[in-house]
Amino acid sequence: MYAHLNNTVYAMLFDSIVNSWLIAECGMDPFSINNKGSDSSAKAKTNSASQVGIMVNSYCDYFASVAFPDVLDLGLRVAKLGSSSVTYEVGVFKQGEEEVKVVGGYTHVFVARETMRPTKAGMEERVRKGLEKLVKGGGKEGAKL
Repeated sequence: MYAHLNNTVYAMLFDSIVNSWLIAECGMDPFSINNKGSDSSAKAKTNSASQVGIMVNSYCDYFASVAFPDVLDLGLRVAKLGSSSVTYEVGVFKQGEEEVKVVGGYTHVFVARETMRPTKAGMEERVRKGLEKLVKGGGKEGAKL
């Protein structure tokens, strides 16, 4: 309507890139036994995470507009990794351009599924190892953020 992407689209993009990483690199399973319609097989029960990430903060800073049908590139990094929390940062770029258009992100606190409270041990080791790959300053070569 206003010749730009609505702010809700950015929230969806941020959620998609973070959750794609959590599934592919951290062993998280959004289709675990605790979700309706999920696979109740032994394999699903074995792969089910004992923790879930709860969003406790989000932000978005706009530097320039993007609009349909622009093709976008997203960059993801971990700005802060705590014992039970992680703060993600996502950059939005027009494909082929180096200038960031939007930067945003959010903080997850990983909590026990049963209690919905953080555990003394912090986040699961497999999740931490996957997130460490994205720690700011230690990411892959060529990252735009």
